[in-house]
Amino acid sequence: MESETENRLSPSSELKDLNEGEKLAVDHQSRPSAALIHETIRAEGEKELERTSIALMLSGFAAGLSIGFSVIVPAILMVALQDAPWEHLLTALGYTIGFLIVVLGRQQLFTENTLTPVLPLLKAPTVHRFGQLARLWSLVLFSNIMATWIFSAALAYTPIFDQEIKMAIAEFSQTTMKADFWPMFLKAVFAGWLIALMVWLMPGAGDAKPFVIIIVTYVVALAGFAHIIAGSVEASFLVHVGDASLAEYLFRFFCPTLLGNTIGGVALVAFLNFGQVAPEIQS
Repeated sequence: MESETENRLSPSSELKDLNEGEKLAVDHQSRPSAALIHETIRAEGEKELERTSIALMLSGFAAGLSIGFSVIVPAILMVALQDAPWEHLLTALGYTIGFLIVVLGRQQLFTENTLTPVLPLLKAPTVHRFGQLARLWSLVLFSNIMATWIFSAALAYTPIFDQEIKMAIAEFSQTTMKADFWPMFLKAVFAGWLIALMVWLMPGAGDAKPFVIIIVTYVVALAGFAHIIAGSVEASFLVHVGDASLAEYLFRFFCPTLLGNTIGGVALVAFLNFGQVAPEIQS
């Protein structure tokens, strides 16, 4: 009697009574498993590792240019709001614009690549796979940074925006140079963690992908976390206008932020999420 009751209550027995349309509806409403999310991202990572160098560089360059709007929009909002008490809440929302363009446009951003191409390496750690990852990281990072310097130079030296907007960009960018090495490193760890988590959430987000991007990057901006590419637009702008030196760019911003973003994405997302599904995948 007890076994009959357990059989009636088991999910598998209940699904047997459903028609094909109902089973599809149940499957549609179910959340994807961690293993399915992992395999979706890993398959994408395999494709990224096989892309040509020129494709990676052009995509990375496009991302570096697009992320510049995460600096322009907050500056425009700062001028429009004129020191309103809730100014920071809205300017932080403007920070999400560049990330929306980059992620939905499928452009290569270094911080996204602390997860996607790392999963294939974790599943099959070989010298060849490690070389592929090193190639991808170096090409994407170089093209991202080169584009941010070109973008910030256009902001600093051309009349695209008036002086009031340029002053707002400089004010918005000051936070990238305020912290010392270790505080900047810790801020970057959290930013790298969040951006890689955003990538992990995307396969199960469906039509809500834009909202996932907005929410996660809004938290990055609101908390003042350090992002290596968006922050490079800000820091390089300060170098162009004479408010910071190249040495400050390298050692106060670039080195701690790059290190923190990489550790945050690889250690706190790629390793941990691979670890939770490794037994299931291997079996």
